[in-house]
Amino acid sequence: MDYEKFIERLEKELVVTLGCTEPIAIAYAAALARKHAKGEIVTAVRVLASANVLKNAMAVVIPGTHGSGVNFAAALGVLAGDFSKGLEVLTGLTQGDVEKAKKMIADKLVTVGVAETAKKLYIEVVVKTSQSYAKVIVADEHTKVVLIEVDGLTLIDTLTEKNGILSSVGSEREEDSFITLDSIWEFVQRVQIKDLDIIKKAMELNTTIGLEGLTHEYGLQVGKTIKESIRKGFLTDDLITYAMALTAGASDARMSGSTLPVMSNSGSGNQGISATLPVVAVGERLQVSNERLIRAVTLSNLIAIYIKLRIGRLSALCGATASGTGASCGITYLLGGGKAEIKAAIQNMQGNTAGMFCDGAKVGCALKLSSCTNAAVLAALMAIDGIAIQPTDGIIECTAEQTIENLGRLANECSREVDRVILDIMVSKKVS
Repeated sequence: MDYEKFIERLEKELVVTLGCTEPIAIAYAAALARKHAKGEIVTAVRVLASANVLKNAMAVVIPGTHGSGVNFAAALGVLAGDFSKGLEVLTGLTQGDVEKAKKMIADKLVTVGVAETAKKLYIEVVVKTSQSYAKVIVADEHTKVVLIEVDGLTLIDTLTEKNGILSSVGSEREEDSFITLDSIWEFVQRVQIKDLDIIKKAMELNTTIGLEGLTHEYGLQVGKTIKESIRKGFLTDDLITYAMALTAGASDARMSGSTLPVMSNSGSGNQGISATLPVVAVGERLQVSNERLIRAVTLSNLIAIYIKLRIGRLSALCGATASGTGASCGITYLLGGGKAEIKAAIQNMQGNTAGMFCDGAKVGCALKLSSCTNAAVLAALMAIDGIAIQPTDGIIECTAEQTIENLGRLANECSREVDRVILDIMVSKKVS
């Protein structure tokens, strides 16, 4: 069991972010390009991005702005972004920054297109001034800079061309092989709580924004609606509804422009929310010890990371199905389940939620998180009772590991065409 590798992976994949990570990654690349372009006046900004990035950046509200859009994110990054803050690049925006970004768009200085790349996560930003230009490419991870070019001079280049398709050096990671369901279970049993500060911070940040969403009117008010329905007697105040409300409330706030940060998982704030808050909510109701709760949230986040390694950082499949599966494992652990029950929970979740598509980041994501949270609690309760979906059904195999491999096939072999159709639908809509 690679103790230090697990700690390093948690600290790598659990990252504080302000806003949805795709528009924020665009702003990050734009801010970095602006820093390298010489001259005071920006004359043009060009953004090329993969379909997965575009669909996730079109509709979600950028924190503190009440606005959305790929061009808006890029303009804000150029005008007010601080790339040194990573996924918190747009911290501290002012109304003046917002108005300047809107003017830049009105003046048609920002253009957006689809990148010709096989990569699911690819962002290319070129910033031009009257005397200079700078190109920045981010790929594979939201702040992974693989190319910087300034006025014809290459400063960084870890992109390679293979068979006409751009790929980044080292994208195939053999070092991930240490992460298995068995090694995750062993690590959760042995890890010292003092080494899990990142998990404690995830619980703190994500709970804070969850309560924010339950208190104020954000987006579709999914969490608040559940909470009010409990008060009115339409829903019962049980494990499922409380977990759904807290989790959805966090997504309501985050996807509607709240300026509160969240702890992300595998590049997604919603995945960080849904891998953490269902477990926190159930732990609170069961009144478990703080140590047991921290271990459960650790288990949940690691299972989510394990699944995301197979389906990819961005996919045609909704990431909440991966983090919701992690949450189901964490809840199973809180209910007294062992390794066998946790694997049964994975099977139950994949037999239920595996077909949920990602049709872009938006306020409606709170509904998907609430659905996956509902499924997570139910899958855990079934697993504890010794009930698991059979390998004769659908994509389910004899082992949870094999089932997740099948999920990876769905995500990687079918993803590109599904993403193309979804993006085509999104950009072709005529909404009055």
